[in-house]
Formats: sequence, C-alpha cells, structure tokens
Amino acid sequence: MRNFATGVCVVSTYSDRAPGRRHHALTANSLTSVSLDPPLVSLSIRGDSSFLTDLMESRVWGISILDADSERLARAFARSRQQRDEALGQVPTVPGERTGALLFDAPAWMECRYRDHLVAGDHVMVIGEVVALGVRRAGAPLIFLQGAFHRFEHERV
Repeated sequence: MRNFATGVCVVSTYSDRAPGRRHHALTANSLTSVSLDPPLVSLSIRGDSSFLTDLMESRVWGISILDADSERLARAFARSRQQRDEALGQVPTVPGERTGALLFDAPAWMECRYRDHLVAGDHVMVIGEVVALGVRRAGAPLIFLQGAFHRFEHERV
C-alpha cells in the first residue's frame, strides 16, 4: 500500500466528559467516498485508538482536507496524543455548525454524523453521513506516498 497515493486530511471529534468538552484530532489518509445519494464517506481507524473511542461516543466528526501548504498541520496531528492535544491549542480552528467538531483552515471540509461501522482486522471502518461541507480555496493537494508527504502539481487538460 506504500505505492498507493492518497490524499491527507485532519479528522476531529470530541468527548463530553467532566470537566467539559475535550477535542481530539488526528491526521488520516483513509478517507473514502462511499455514496453520493445519500452522501456517505468512510474512515478506517485503528481499533485501539482513543480517537475512535471519542468518535463512537460523540457520533460526529469533522474532516479538513489538506493542501500542499498544510504539511506542517498534517505532521502536527500525526504524532502522539499528548503532542496532538498541544497542537490543538496552537492552530486556528472553528467548531462546525452542524456537529461542533473542529474544522481547520483547509481548502475543503466536511461535517459527518455516524451511520454505521465495520470491524476489519485491526481497524474499524466508520461510515458517516455528510451533513455539511464547503470549499474555501483550490490548491495543490497534499499527497501521502511511500511513507512521505508530497506536493502534487496538476495540470488541467
């Protein structure tokens, strides 16, 4: 799979436990379009992930699709939970209007609500219905290939 190029996004969710809402975010490259009608997407997340625990509790998440200028953001949320928590306090975010999950400054975004899930090996594929989405700007996408981030400059024909 190292030879299969994917896009990169930051996914966010939260838990509502004492003393209050605690946001959680991580970098992912497993985002897949599942259906256009209704609009469904999937994410595959390690089964033992604390992020998955929070997502299954809140049943909502935000997806910020990154561009080539967002590599620093992708790296910040590809680290340990403690480092990701620290990064959350250092980058601009807004809570999604439909879910409350954080959205980052990115070219495109989606807000999702839980629809279903499937346990597959050591991961859980979570399927969500897209309840809001938007595009802020167009740019070169951030690509993950062979264990590294790459900029993809495309030419329209």
